[in-house]
Amino acid sequence: MKKSLEELLSEPILYTFPVWTHEKETLKKLLEAHPSIQFVSFGAIDLRGNNTDEKIPVSIFLEDIDNFLTEGVQTDGSSVMLHEIATLNNAKVDLRPDLDVNWFVDYNYEHIYEETGLPVGTLRIPAFLEHDGKMVDSRSVLKRSIKYFEEEIKMLLRSNPEILKEYGISSFDEIDKVNLTTATELEFWVRTPQDKANEEKLTTSESLKEQYWKRTKGTVRTALEASIMLMDKYGVEPEMGHKEVGGITAKIGVTGKLNHVMEQLEIDWKYDEAMQSADNELFIRELIDEVFELHGLQVKFQAKPIEGVAGSGEHTHMGVNVKLKNGKYVNIFAPQDMKKDFLSAMGWGAFMGMLNNYEVINPFVTSSNDAFNRLKPGFEAPICTVGSVGHVPENPSRNRTVLIGLVRDMGNPLATRFELRSPNPTTNTYLTVAASYQTMLDGIKAAVTSNMASKQLEAEFSKKAGEEKYYLDNERQFRSEEDVYELPEEERNKLFGTPPATVWQNVNGFRNSEHKKQILLKGGVFTEAIINSYMIATIDQWEKELVGRIIINNMKLIRNLCKLHDTENVTDLDVVNWEKIKNLRNYLMKDSLENKSLFTRIREAVEIQDYDTASSLQIEMSDKITCLKQLYAAYRRNLLEEVNGYSDTERIH
Repeated sequence: MKKSLEELLSEPILYTFPVWTHEKETLKKLLEAHPSIQFVSFGAIDLRGNNTDEKIPVSIFLEDIDNFLTEGVQTDGSSVMLHEIATLNNAKVDLRPDLDVNWFVDYNYEHIYEETGLPVGTLRIPAFLEHDGKMVDSRSVLKRSIKYFEEEIKMLLRSNPEILKEYGISSFDEIDKVNLTTATELEFWVRTPQDKANEEKLTTSESLKEQYWKRTKGTVRTALEASIMLMDKYGVEPEMGHKEVGGITAKIGVTGKLNHVMEQLEIDWKYDEAMQSADNELFIRELIDEVFELHGLQVKFQAKPIEGVAGSGEHTHMGVNVKLKNGKYVNIFAPQDMKKDFLSAMGWGAFMGMLNNYEVINPFVTSSNDAFNRLKPGFEAPICTVGSVGHVPENPSRNRTVLIGLVRDMGNPLATRFELRSPNPTTNTYLTVAASYQTMLDGIKAAVTSNMASKQLEAEFSKKAGEEKYYLDNERQFRSEEDVYELPEEERNKLFGTPPATVWQNVNGFRNSEHKKQILLKGGVFTEAIINSYMIATIDQWEKELVGRIIINNMKLIRNLCKLHDTENVTDLDVVNWEKIKNLRNYLMKDSLENKSLFTRIREAVEIQDYDTASSLQIEMSDKITCLKQLYAAYRRNLLEEVNGYSDTERIH
């Protein structure tokens, strides 16, 4: 329920500044009435998803409020990732405030303002990045996408009035607005600092489903409850918090509190309009991190923080509705008869558009080495470009092995939406959602111009690989209601396309699918400069992590895999096992006059920018390291005595 200005002024602590408060006089009154809010910060999102933050004293903000609300603040290109846009000789970048979304107040609960006894707050104002008169940040891309989608859908409905009948709308004049609705969820690992992961225990617990949706306890429970309660105060309407599949049971220490915490959690909240939803997610991630830290717990938002155990996803839900002038909402993806059809004609078009053009969505979804560690067969990882709608329209079902699933609620057509299952907690939601809606629109236009009814479009969507299709790629299959992992890898790749295995392979989707990239450029939503800048930044991060972190960490691991057996209890198997380990260690890390190690070859490939070779060698390195760990675990299991009190996994990590 919308609060009045008088109600906001009387609030002891103010958590949000709704859109209607974003004008000079109202802001002055609210800030003066809440002196604990000491700072203002403009938060823009660069092309790699980095969020800017600065501390502007409220007194300075109020002195020049007109200028701040129109011009924002200035920075330079070194502060944000805008490769080949903000250059050394043209570095000025402006942060322009977004007046059309809610603003949050970020409170520092470790810093109490003496005059009020309340925590010091910073008013976080979402912003755009402007360079040379052009908006070049992630939020501006999504804003353009929303505007372009609404304009094009209205044009389609106006010029094809027969479509309106499917929704029970008699005239285009009844339509007021097109809304893009989005929802995300957040999975994350939480642990007590300094505790190391024990893969063996975690894997066993996961396979037994000992933690999934179990009761939270101790500080984890307290931090989870505190996070949900705070989210409610910020108006993002939390719906659920629970344990996920990963984790092991914590222990009670001498203080009576739980220690050795290692658990995976998930928090969900209500959908919102696309831009507000992306802003909400970013703020909630920071809020959860700080709340758990206040309770002595460390949060990990990585896609795959622990090898061999379930990673953390961030399934992204996307839908579209039209608001009528009489206040009614109509979901344009939902069919007229929910028991007869899965989707409307436009809904089928949107589904086909995303799947057929996923090569230019995926670089935004999966853009880090960490993300690719999660997207491997098993653990319900969505690696195959295929979708599912359910077995029969009257009984919704979920296939958790596909990339995109249709979500339906028979009692609520407005809930009809698509669930993209591949994003992770560090995915740039702004760019992912923008690219998804751009490709949806391409498919919708194809569906409308085909003049096919819902059943005909379902038949098109359900065609097998090799069958002729009017819009979809003839060589691929796009629907599966079966477990796709029951198929051999070779057959999966033949049916659904070979998924990229590295950041380099994925970002090449832009180069290898030029005609699909053009879909992103329509309406000026993305630009060649923005896509090029994003590619450079992504490749730069990939190669730096590959050489400066992954290889370095693997070197530490190899050095820890020491010979353990002596001459007293040794068997021929111990000798054979160690010889295999030694040879693999040398192959990976040890140079000779005649041969270069795999690590050296990767470094040299990166240095000369031979990224095809570096990418192939990275895949080989990952496979060899996995093999090495398995060999060493088998070697240790055959020894009669444990060494230095370490378990297999602790020794390796």
